[in-house]
Amino acid sequence: MPIVSKAIGLEGGVVLGGGPLFLIGGPCVIENRKHALFLAREIKAVCAELGVPYVFKASFDKANRSSIDSFRGPGLEAGLAILAEARAEAGVPVLSDIHEAAQAAAAARVLDVIQIPAFLCRQTDLILAAARTGRPLNIKKGQFMAPLEMKNALDKAAGTGNDKVLLTERGTFFGYNNLVLDVRSIPAMKAWGGPVVIDASHIVQKPGGAGTASGGDAGLIPLMAKAGVAAGADGVFIEIHEEPDRALSDRHNSLKLNKLKGLLRTLLRLKAAVDAESNG
Repeated sequence: MPIVSKAIGLEGGVVLGGGPLFLIGGPCVIENRKHALFLAREIKAVCAELGVPYVFKASFDKANRSSIDSFRGPGLEAGLAILAEARAEAGVPVLSDIHEAAQAAAAARVLDVIQIPAFLCRQTDLILAAARTGRPLNIKKGQFMAPLEMKNALDKAAGTGNDKVLLTERGTFFGYNNLVLDVRSIPAMKAWGGPVVIDASHIVQKPGGAGTASGGDAGLIPLMAKAGVAAGADGVFIEIHEEPDRALSDRHNSLKLNKLKGLLRTLLRLKAAVDAESNG
């Protein structure tokens, strides 16, 4: 029996799940106001042209950076102000992650979707605080967890009466500094009724692989996205930057902006084929 909504409606008519392939995308971290607004508008234009429901994603604080010297973002107050502006000016729903239960109420006043980071997906108080705001949640599967364990995270959120939950597959640890995608996790998590997302960016990450930062192989993002959609993912999560080599976070696993349209076109054709087979 499904325990969460198959489709999650956001303001502005954006629907996640139960229909067209959707995109959650943007820079890993808010680098500055101008950059965030630029990417929100540019990605929105690509998605509007292709008919892809879109949610702008950027973190206001990267609290789990490898090094104390790593750029973390503008912080809660300033970051939420930028996201609110992106929401209004670009006309897009916005998503960001919280790391402490005390951030939930403030985040809910701005965000359309609150994200629970993979490293924190077992933190009961964090999930409960986010779910009690009534905002939809995107809970990322921990790299250290089997997909079936995510039912516990789902139950925590649903137990508050909030049935608007996305689950995101973002890879599984495979030895030191490496992640792999087990596509079986997609149908496993879809069995509970809600939308499932493939995070094609973080799956190609090499956690801590650069010593004081994470490495990765952005060239594999299209492959991971296609694999996830072929396995039944309802949406894709991609970190996007116009110049990944200059990104202040996750430069090794960000898709270059000018490659987005071509990838989405391929994913839409793949999703149509998967849907046709399922409905046949």
